[in-house]
Amino acid sequence: MTEHTPARPARPLVVAHRGASGSRPEHTEAAYRLALALGAEAIEPDIVATRDGELVLRHENEISGTTDVAERPEFASRRTTREIDGQRLTGWFTEDFTWAELSTLRARERLPQLRGASARFDGRYPVLRLRDLLRLLDEAAPAPGTGEPVRLVAEVKHATYFASIGLPLDELIAAELTGWSSAQPGRLVVEAFEQSVLLQLRDRGLPAEYVYLLEKSGSPADLVARHGAAALSYAGHLTDAGLARLRASGIDGVSVDTALLVRAEPRGASRPSSAWRSIGGGLAASDLVDRAHAAGLGVFTWTLRPENRFLPAPCRIGTAAAAHGDWLAFFTAIMRTGLDGVFADQPDLAIEARAAL
Repeated sequence: MTEHTPARPARPLVVAHRGASGSRPEHTEAAYRLALALGAEAIEPDIVATRDGELVLRHENEISGTTDVAERPEFASRRTTREIDGQRLTGWFTEDFTWAELSTLRARERLPQLRGASARFDGRYPVLRLRDLLRLLDEAAPAPGTGEPVRLVAEVKHATYFASIGLPLDELIAAELTGWSSAQPGRLVVEAFEQSVLLQLRDRGLPAEYVYLLEKSGSPADLVARHGAAALSYAGHLTDAGLARLRASGIDGVSVDTALLVRAEPRGASRPSSAWRSIGGGLAASDLVDRAHAAGLGVFTWTLRPENRFLPAPCRIGTAAAAHGDWLAFFTAIMRTGLDGVFADQPDLAIEARAAL
């Protein structure tokens, strides 16, 4: 069990989700540099692997939606179907490419219908490796809001799957990050939707805070692989007993969907037996932050986005999915739960919301 209990910030840390991914194609150098310029206090990349063991930064190992691979005739034969964490996917996968091959691809906006301005940058930027982001962070100025070095919040993707094909992400990531993190204590957070890889990385001695990502529904892929239908659900981890077990195992924090913290006010909110309390404006907040803090865990949430599509109904303005709604009301409601950090596609908007508290 870890003996490190992270100090809670007086205000929530603003983490740039895949860089400034609301303005530039995600996980590109342009997205990361813009996030730094906008005052992000941490940068979050998603980490997957190539066939030759290079750690690359992509939202998923299936890359047809975030690169131009589908238009590259030399890679047409690589299109295939895989089952990843119980989901059957057809496309192109990082583990079927060497880094030399992937480096020839160019990034694309993942949500072009919502973010046409960002899609104008399609084709300009190459895929990056984790080591490329480390270089950017080493060159970056301290975050204006904290005066401290910008932190790295590294998300490990599909660890059970990658281990099954001979690419153990815990081994690869520990080799890449241990020296960097050891030289800069307190700068690294590691997160994953699978607790197993977090504990494996901790056991390898990687100095970091360890944060467990939890979905609104379903069960973690590592537990399903081990226990099948008997796997403990994500919801089971968020009971008082589940939170206590996470802390006892060495987990430092949890990171959850915003809908588990603030949502449109449900029927029966604020009743003595309800986990939800009305906070005005048609919204309600849950007791999850308070319960997690009581268990000794920090709390993060993902993802703050201003478009109507991602806002609860009371905060939408008009009917256009891509139009910005009352993001300020939603962002500040999230922050008033007392949580420790927020992930945002536009870190400047999150910083503005925090200033309005």
